[in-house]
Amino acid sequence: MNIVYCRYRNVCEPDYIDAFKALGINVVECFINEMGVSSLDEKAQKLGEIFARSTPMFVFSINYFPYISIVCQGLGIKYVSISVTCPMVEIYNTTIRNSCNRVFLFDHEQYLSVRDENPEGIFYLPLGAGVSRMDTAVGELEEERYLYDVSFVGSLYNEKDPFLELKLSDADKERYENLIREQIELTASGQDFLEKKVTSEDVEKIKSGAKDFYPSDLSVRNIDDFVAVNNYLSPHMTYLERVKILNFLAEDGGVKVDLFTKSDTSELKGVTCHGGVESLKGMPQVFYQSRINLNLSTRSIKTGIPQRVWDVLGSGGFLITNDQKELADFFEIGKHLVAYKSLDELKELVHYYLEHEEEREAIAAEGYELVKSQGTVFMRVLDMIKNIG
Repeated sequence: MNIVYCRYRNVCEPDYIDAFKALGINVVECFINEMGVSSLDEKAQKLGEIFARSTPMFVFSINYFPYISIVCQGLGIKYVSISVTCPMVEIYNTTIRNSCNRVFLFDHEQYLSVRDENPEGIFYLPLGAGVSRMDTAVGELEEERYLYDVSFVGSLYNEKDPFLELKLSDADKERYENLIREQIELTASGQDFLEKKVTSEDVEKIKSGAKDFYPSDLSVRNIDDFVAVNNYLSPHMTYLERVKILNFLAEDGGVKVDLFTKSDTSELKGVTCHGGVESLKGMPQVFYQSRINLNLSTRSIKTGIPQRVWDVLGSGGFLITNDQKELADFFEIGKHLVAYKSLDELKELVHYYLEHEEEREAIAAEGYELVKSQGTVFMRVLDMIKNIG
């Protein structure tokens, strides 16, 4: 029983390979960015040859690729994908309607936005954690339990901030940044205010000022407004917000903050900046060795639970996260993790849980047990297979 796993070295890929193999499925790995061809047509032809030769029960990838769907549709093979990022504009490509698709989306609002294009092939499914892998990584630690007070592992998004490359007037850039800052002040998650304030004229300015604006001509509907906000304004908001929060905690909050990132950290003040940490082993070890781990969701994740939440809890770490609508569907706030709705509340929570170690460790233990029993990648793979048909 084979599947073909189309890989591009996404950090989430190994956990899904382990889950498939644990189910007795033979995984044929195909690295789609290392095929020695440049055009999509050549890549599709090579993939078609691999798929036909492997006779898989389905083809799988992390995130959705329209050209893989085209190949699978032509060969009559199921194409299964699970999103780990949001937004993912590719799900609005017209190929999303292909009958071969079994697409799983972790953000419920994103799921609702496209579900009707293929009701039999699009599903909502939360993410999960590779708990067994994380247990092994944590078990190898020989140092003391806590090395860090407050930690954040992740990008600042300044290395992937297309807003900075937009050709806009200074007045327009200032307006958009003011709207972004107002959104940050209003809520701890989402971007509803920003979306309402961005006009059709703004969308045209951003579209004309962008070098490579994702086109709507092959989409199920015009998505120019979606692209303008999610591909240009939202990443910039993530950058501004993460810098603001980390500086706030380190300076006004008066706590020791450690950041693990490959991003440019020149705008941070008082934050201890480390380089990037190896994802599969080093990251769960940092989560475990931190008294408090932060999750600062990208605003384009409207309601869903990001991968970082599952990974912190699955590593046995204590988590404070921005409040997110779907958290309450899976976790009890205050029992499995802690959530904030404002910067002042975040500061209060950080100080409280640094001072109340037993309570903090009890919450971390509850969160770990819940994810281990109900939120592993293996369980998510089982759910996917039930819906493949």
